[in-house]
Amino acid sequence: MIFVYSLGGSILAGRDAQSLKEYAQALKELAQEHQIFVVVGGGRIAREYIEKARALGASEMFCDTIGIGATKLNSALLVAALGDAAPQEIPDSYADAARLARPGRIVVMGGVAVGQTTDAVAALLAEYVHADKLVVATSVDGVYTADPEKDPAAKKLARMSFQALARLAMETEMKAGSRSPVDPLAAKIIERSSIPTAIVLGSKIENLRKGALGGHTGTEIRRE
Repeated sequence: MIFVYSLGGSILAGRDAQSLKEYAQALKELAQEHQIFVVVGGGRIAREYIEKARALGASEMFCDTIGIGATKLNSALLVAALGDAAPQEIPDSYADAARLARPGRIVVMGGVAVGQTTDAVAALLAEYVHADKLVVATSVDGVYTADPEKDPAAKKLARMSFQALARLAMETEMKAGSRSPVDPLAAKIIERSSIPTAIVLGSKIENLRKGALGGHTGTEIRRE
């Protein structure tokens, strides 16, 4: 099977070398039986540099370019942790990512175009390589009916449709703690191609396997 991961930059970049090795090992074990692609986000380093560049008067497009650079830096860190299990090349396009795929090899990439989050890149990559599952490993543990930090009655949704995810993403302000953990573009791509998707808490390494193969406690996005 083919699995594409959208791995938040904050999940990786703030960890020590031993923890990175554990993430890499989990991916290597999955790659023994499945083709694995990982799209890594920019995380904290991207936010810090973008804030500084914005304060200096940089355009939003230029800030996006800085963010892409941060995703590639984080991607390189994961490649280092994976060692021989990953190509040393960080793909600049979906075609390059597909070209690098081999049995047992884990292809790692970051952002590719301004105006797109790495969630959107992962969704487009999943569409391009005809992935069996997209796993969004992020800083939240699923999709909620409301912001759980503000509403104690908020409930996590174990399952929702592609259409419901797209509606929620379009209606929700995209910021930390929002009900929709993927951006509108990613949600629309998931909807148009009916890509089975799991949204899981990325800080728990076991969710890399559970998100792909089942047994997680996040949110499954599937056909109604």
